[in-house]
Amino acid sequence: MFWKRVLYYLNPATMFKAPDPNMSLRFMHGINRISVFVFLFCLIVMVVRACGRA
Repeated sequence: MFWKRVLYYLNPATMFKAPDPNMSLRFMHGINRISVFVFLFCLIVMVVRACGRA
């Protein structure tokens, strides 16, 4: 259930759903999604670099 929620939150298709009446909340969620994507990208880069050195 936890992973289902995480995958729903990170799904790019759910970013463009019907607009929330509270715009600041919508922008906050958008920035949070961007930061999670950047974090995951950095983790992937670090793993690839670590595997390349070994």
